[in-house]
Amino acid sequence: MRTRIVSIEDITAGEIVQWNAWACQDGQLVSPYLRFEFAETIARTRNDVRVAILEDENGLAGFFPHHAPCGGIIRPVGAPMSDYQGIIARPGASFDLAHVVRACGTSALVFDNWHTANGLSPADRRERDGSVIVDLADGAEAYFADRRALHKDHFKKTARRLRGAERDFGAVRVELGDPKGAAFAQLQAWKSEQYTTTGKLDVFSINWVQDVLRDLRRREGQEFSGLTASLWFGDRLAAVEFGLVAGDVYHSWFPAYDPELSKYSPGLLLLHGLFEQAHERGLSRIDLGRGGVHYKKYYASYEVPLDQGRLLVPGLAAAGIRSWEMAESLAGLMPERLANLPVRLRRRWSQVSAFQPRLAPRLASFTTSISL
Repeated sequence: MRTRIVSIEDITAGEIVQWNAWACQDGQLVSPYLRFEFAETIARTRNDVRVAILEDENGLAGFFPHHAPCGGIIRPVGAPMSDYQGIIARPGASFDLAHVVRACGTSALVFDNWHTANGLSPADRRERDGSVIVDLADGAEAYFADRRALHKDHFKKTARRLRGAERDFGAVRVELGDPKGAAFAQLQAWKSEQYTTTGKLDVFSINWVQDVLRDLRRREGQEFSGLTASLWFGDRLAAVEFGLVAGDVYHSWFPAYDPELSKYSPGLLLLHGLFEQAHERGLSRIDLGRGGVHYKKYYASYEVPLDQGRLLVPGLAAAGIRSWEMAESLAGLMPERLANLPVRLRRRWSQVSAFQPRLAPRLASFTTSISL
């Protein structure tokens, strides 16, 4: 197998067409994150996006969009903010992923949401979870009828909460689109407060993240774009979600709601309204993402398996990761509070490193985040 590393600008028009065709399996788009346009959007604001072009004896075999090594580690494009990652490949093609990692100039690949098993061994995977898919191909009415038959109590409770909101605030409605940006601004405020309260890195404080989201919002209404959905209780904004749209797929990305209205389950009411309007927006699938959030079990038509882990080949970066893992194992012998510290610091450093490729802003974000 031959691997060439190129910049996003070097991808030809024909290769873009092939890339997006391979992002569809059996004619159905897997995820907006696997489209060429997602990698291109990230590359507009980050200068470290690269594409590994893979070729075999039959010619072009696949594309692996990623970030150039940072601290010796490569990550899939947009990681850890990209909810699907992997090689966009010709059906039936197989890969030696270790070869690809070496060709990218390093010895370590870290991934959060790897979509296919191409080139991975069981040892590379640390965790597997399912991205929950809501299948609306037969329409929202048929979908809700099926879900209510399986989870009667849940949907009765949600209907009561809807009636309660209507009683207390007036008409409840869901709006798709946010031309003035007011709903999105409130989403950011709620999410930043949530990140601060829970001690997580505020991704909205990262400049390139802001640039990407702004670009996607400007595209709203195009075939590949961001989409802001908002839930209103009368004149009061109750919940907002920003997602990614391509073809007939909507992927939930950043949801938030007014914590003062939590008793009404505004996040769920927003989803219900989004499901109901999906058909008129040309959407037949809504992807709720991976994670074990308890509410998703009531809505899952099926799940797409996604892996979290790392692939290591001999080299300095791989040795560094193994050293950290050994230190974490030894820390397990210490009292629980001390044992958790190396794990927490390493995970935070890894997350900040993914978002901040340059050292100075990385150190600033890391220091700020661990002091919260």
